[in-house]
Amino acid sequence: MMTPHINANRGDFAETILMPGDPLRAKYIAQTYLSNAKQVCDVRNMLGYTGEYKGQEISVMAHGMGTPSMAIYANELIKEFGAKKLIRIGSCGGVASDISLRDIIVPNGASTGNAMNRARFAGYDYAAVPDFELLKACWQTADMQDVPVRYGNIFTNDFFYEDPEALLPALLKMNILALDMESAALFTIAAQNRVQALSMLTVSDHIITGEKISSADRQTTFNQMMELALETSIK
Repeated sequence: MMTPHINANRGDFAETILMPGDPLRAKYIAQTYLSNAKQVCDVRNMLGYTGEYKGQEISVMAHGMGTPSMAIYANELIKEFGAKKLIRIGSCGGVASDISLRDIIVPNGASTGNAMNRARFAGYDYAAVPDFELLKACWQTADMQDVPVRYGNIFTNDFFYEDPEALLPALLKMNILALDMESAALFTIAAQNRVQALSMLTVSDHIITGEKISSADRQTTFNQMMELALETSIK
């Protein structure tokens, strides 16, 4: 059944779905890595595809920017289309001094000040973490392929511009590696619905140094992360 945001039919999506923020990154992944890829949705140009990777059915579906957008797509994919394994593959802003552009970060936790997460947990602070089996599969795959990955805490931020002044010192104090805008919501929604979730992030800019890569590069040059996600998803 189609939803307000996904004009696909039940059965169009695989149980395993990779989720980039950018619809053009979803298109790139489908065209580059999936065989027999078919576009299954395009509402608001939020593109989704299903195909095969090494003989296993895989979907890729963009989730947009921010926790509200992630919450919409994650909920609909899980509840209406039967998704069981969701892997965010996105960009992030580095915070720690030893983080560099294009580093791959796999969060083992996503702190947040997001009101949506508190509302889901009776006003308390929920510890948003990925599924352990997926995290273990990622670690094993990265180790086997000799892919350098940083594991640690990130902060899922509602701000992109004009962060509160107290935020950065707190991030540095608590050894937060990077900022993103979606992972905490994904982990919380997955836990609530008893499905698996993981997040993989490539550093596209650095909050302290001001370094950044172009939007065009973000669409097409995160291949190492994409390949790690695909291999993790079928492990």
